[in-house]
Amino acid sequence: MSESTALQARYTWGGDEFLFVEIAEAMSLAANFTANAMANLLQHRNVDGITDICPANASLLIRFNPDLVPPQELEDLVRRVEAEVAQLTHQTLSTRIIEIPVWYDDPFTRETGSRFRKGHQRPEGTDLDFAAEENGLTSAKEFIRRHHESPWLVSMVGFVAGLPFMFQIVPQDEQLEVPKYLSPRTDTPPLTVGHGGCFACIYSVRGAGGYQMFGIAAAPIFDPAQRLPDFDDFMIFFKPGDIVKFKPVDEAEYRQIQAQVENGHFRYRQAPVTFDLQQAMLDPKDYNKKMMEHLDGV
Repeated sequence: MSESTALQARYTWGGDEFLFVEIAEAMSLAANFTANAMANLLQHRNVDGITDICPANASLLIRFNPDLVPPQELEDLVRRVEAEVAQLTHQTLSTRIIEIPVWYDDPFTRETGSRFRKGHQRPEGTDLDFAAEENGLTSAKEFIRRHHESPWLVSMVGFVAGLPFMFQIVPQDEQLEVPKYLSPRTDTPPLTVGHGGCFACIYSVRGAGGYQMFGIAAAPIFDPAQRLPDFDDFMIFFKPGDIVKFKPVDEAEYRQIQAQVENGHFRYRQAPVTFDLQQAMLDPKDYNKKMMEHLDGV
């Protein structure tokens, strides 16, 4: 995996209250690291007048009050932050690795997929069959193995409340890529594990969608009532920079987790980690193995 970290951002204005910083046109680990690192530094600056900072896959959106911070002053500040991140000789991010149980090839997404085959590239078969074929794999089973054996970086959270976009930490030639539906669905089960382009996602709530459907996560990622312990601090579980390790479960394990969710006792397995961009790019397979070991014994 070879990616240049010497990225030059493009700055544009959105009306009177938004500054958009495009790190790169294409998603990469380096571009996403820059966006998140800049967001973290700006957050710690506690600048009077900045009201919101939203890092995305390869960009950054900043909302501000022009009566409190003049636009040119804000741009100068953000450019200094960009230069500070670019000068980092060792790029690391303090984050966490989380195990997400998934029932792959489940009946809920299968049934939904069967209702929307007219809007699909491959009317026969399933989304998993199509994904395997698109990636030159022999079977849906092989695709599922490739999907869960390496961890994913949460590159941004959005679209609907709490939905994470995830980018697999593997060499570029091993990225799983699958096009979206030709025509979007009007229905997607909540907690569907989907995929569009090079991004995985988990649909936090039921609704429309166009990503291919591979399975269903066993526990909530969005809890407005904050019933579960993992949501004590916020109703949205994922944060940009989180590392996700999908864990396949069968129906019995899925039902068991659902019961734990219902009685309010479910907790995600997670552990603090320091994500090292250089090591991840130099030898992703070895680095992924070491990162996943943090979950042992949790």
